[in-house]
Amino acid sequence: MTTDAGELSLTVDELAARAGVTVRTVRFYGSKGLLPPPVIGPRRVGRYGARHLARLALIEELQRQGMTLAAIERYLGQLPSDLSAYDLAIHRAVVASWAPDSVETLSRAELDRRAGRVLADEELARLAAAGVLLPGDAGDTEAADSEAADSEEDGFRVDTGLLRLGLELLDVPLSQGTILAAREVLMEHSRAAARELARLFRGEVAERDTRDVRDLSAHIHPLVVQALLTTFQRSLREELSELLSGEGPSGG
Repeated sequence: MTTDAGELSLTVDELAARAGVTVRTVRFYGSKGLLPPPVIGPRRVGRYGARHLARLALIEELQRQGMTLAAIERYLGQLPSDLSAYDLAIHRAVVASWAPDSVETLSRAELDRRAGRVLADEELARLAAAGVLLPGDAGDTEAADSEAADSEEDGFRVDTGLLRLGLELLDVPLSQGTILAAREVLMEHSRAAARELARLFRGEVAERDTRDVRDLSAHIHPLVVQALLTTFQRSLREELSELLSGEGPSGG
């Protein structure tokens, strides 16, 4: 549920359902200090907000990277305690960028569990159209409905690196066409940036042996991802601020 101010106010059961985990897991993370305590409301009922949900998503992503509970505790312990849900989402995006491409076959029950709710057929079709649910063979988005339906019998092939993002996009009040167009814009410009960066670095590594190039690549990769996220985050904030203030797009 949300409050009159539009802020999330969830019971522990609602939080667990949204995060796709069990109530026991939420309480365990709380006991380990991985989640801040809830706000105690009327009738001594704990209420959880967007920061708790974002923190659970970050913990899930760290686990996907293979981090132990102790390592996750250390990682979270280094973060400022007052990080907003937005900042936690940025941290999760950086962590997710380190993961190799991963495709898993998930049952309908497991997919629903990770979503924290039973997904409607229309939502499965949207995930398929967005490339989160993958067809057995390359297909176009017009076949998304049938692909989603056909997948249920044998399980769904899921791009797990995109799953959390895709599930969150289901709740965004934007049309499917706008979301797909935004995806194309991001893919086009990210590929262009990657090509230009590779061209710049090529001269630096031309005379080095293979091992040095691999070591340099491993070192540069997270730095470049962090730089791209930070600069894009700031640029997007500026553009949205101009849009909301009624000034129109920059340079217009």
